[in-house]
Amino acid sequence: MTDAAPDSGQSSGAGGGGPNEEFVRLFTTMQRPLYLSILPMVHTPADAEEVLQEANVVILSKWIQFTPGTNFLAWARAIARLEVLRFRRRSFHRVQLLDDDVIELIAEKQEAEQLDLDEHREALVHCVGRLRQADQDLIRRRYAAGANGDRVAGDLGRPANSVYQSLGRIRRMLVECVRRRLAGGGAT
Repeated sequence: MTDAAPDSGQSSGAGGGGPNEEFVRLFTTMQRPLYLSILPMVHTPADAEEVLQEANVVILSKWIQFTPGTNFLAWARAIARLEVLRFRRRSFHRVQLLDDDVIELIAEKQEAEQLDLDEHREALVHCVGRLRQADQDLIRRRYAAGANGDRVAGDLGRPANSVYQSLGRIRRMLVECVRRRLAGGGAT
């Protein structure tokens, strides 16, 4: 699930131009998650950095093949998985702690977890949208950067324990809504 706009100027690459702004934004914001997906498949953080750099070269060279609106991280992880396997073949003289089959299992598990995370995120967005406006506002205030319950209470002129009780009630409602939505295949 990406925020890529359907018309992100992808055709600009056909004339030899570089990646468009949306691609660069996705590319840069996904560096850390991509590194973290490579790390369990190699020996050391230095190896993960090396594989990431090789994967980045391929990703940037194939940017025109990325379909806007699709999952950028999944696309980049598929490229990184191939680069991990290449790295392992180049490093054959080193002791390989994991078989290629295990590397594939790790990559498949990461993909499944990403899909699960996307489903949970979509369910949460839906459930937050169903809250009363005042509850939505309280959640947004609490989870704004640098915010905490005491600060929100002060901003609203409410006792802190009242805000914490409201947040607890809202969280329980969201957990139950997400649980029902996931169990019902999207209904609720």
